[in-house]
Amino acid sequence: MNAHYRLSALSALVILGGCATLPTAPSVMVLPGTGKGFDQFRVDDGNCRYFASQQIGGVTAEQAASESGLKSAAVGTALGAAAGAAIGGGRGAAIGAGTGLAVGGLAGAGAAESAGYGQQERYDMSYVQCMYAQGHRVPVWGRFTEAAPAAPSPPPPPPGTAPPPPPR
Repeated sequence: MNAHYRLSALSALVILGGCATLPTAPSVMVLPGTGKGFDQFRVDDGNCRYFASQQIGGVTAEQAASESGLKSAAVGTALGAAAGAAIGGGRGAAIGAGTGLAVGGLAGAGAAESAGYGQQERYDMSYVQCMYAQGHRVPVWGRFTEAAPAAPSPPPPPPGTAPPPPPR
């Protein structure tokens, strides 16, 4: 591979790395629990961040995104080189590798973003569970309904009285 193609490959990898800038911290707000001081909250926050990181294999969202993008670029380069070699011989392999890197890089950017968000979501779930277990206030997801509560039933008649007549 000549210097031009090596430079193109390096440029694509740098661009892919730039696409993978997702947070490496929780993306949810948690507040100190009732009776919990801010110092205790900070200790629990640090412990829960470590716990959440371990639950996802110690891989940050940014690392997962980068790895996914790099793998897609590498696969695209290899497939492009193979297709180029089959079609146009040695020169076709170089052209195919460049084209494959470009296409793989574009596909890798989407894969990197998806992998990063999936890691972030798993991290957030673990973090929220840990902070809740420590007694802190965490976000609650759910659906509110607009149905009115059922009317309370009338109290029973006092003992020794006749039952009320049925409604008409």
